[in-house]
Amino acid sequence: MASEEREPLLEFRNVCTYYGRIEILKSVNYTVYPGEIVCLLGGNASGKSTTMKTILGLVRPAKGEVVWEGEVINGLRTSERIKRGIATVPENRRLFPQMTVLENLEMGAYTRADTAEIAEDLERVYGFFPKLFERRSQRAGTLSGGEQQMVAFGRALMSRPKLVCMDEPSMGLAPALVDQNFDLIKQINEQGVSVFVVEQNATAALSIADRGYVLQSGRVVIEGAAQELLEHKELQRAYLGSSAT
Repeated sequence: MASEEREPLLEFRNVCTYYGRIEILKSVNYTVYPGEIVCLLGGNASGKSTTMKTILGLVRPAKGEVVWEGEVINGLRTSERIKRGIATVPENRRLFPQMTVLENLEMGAYTRADTAEIAEDLERVYGFFPKLFERRSQRAGTLSGGEQQMVAFGRALMSRPKLVCMDEPSMGLAPALVDQNFDLIKQINEQGVSVFVVEQNATAALSIADRGYVLQSGRVVIEGAAQELLEHKELQRAYLGSSAT
């Protein structure tokens, strides 16, 4: 677990975003420190997906600042953010179904030119997910849901990220695969990669996280250490015991 004496990797400072005239995020503050797993919980239309889009630069704050390693990055394009160490595992994985596993993994390194190191990272991903090596020539669209998630994780790792943002990683997976999925997230974190995970399955997310935030109607209503949130009575009533809706 990261010490808060260290400099943050990612910060939202009073971030407000709009879609047209509709305010989505309302003076939101988040912090992710190096080495942490931080989860963002909330129901539908709470602002979770907008948070992810704002981190990646797909949505620009109307007010406030997104800060990466001490630098305000509000104006940076998505490709530049990826070059600086932010990767994503999007909701529903969003692979290229007609492309092979290998081709999908190589897409994760599209901002890089260091061919030898890309090859090393590919071997590292195969070591991490041996099944992907077996399936490397298979079209991604023919894989099982769990195997597709491995490809999405591997593709993110191919950019050599400092932070991986995961949007609803358990969505669409069979219950038997959910625990395996969160074990993989923990393993990725143990490789030295920070993780910011947006999730409706509060129990699973908090079980691997260091800290968490709860977002409701665009505002952070609860935040704290993961264990504290697991024991939080209001959170228990709203989310724990079943997935949030």
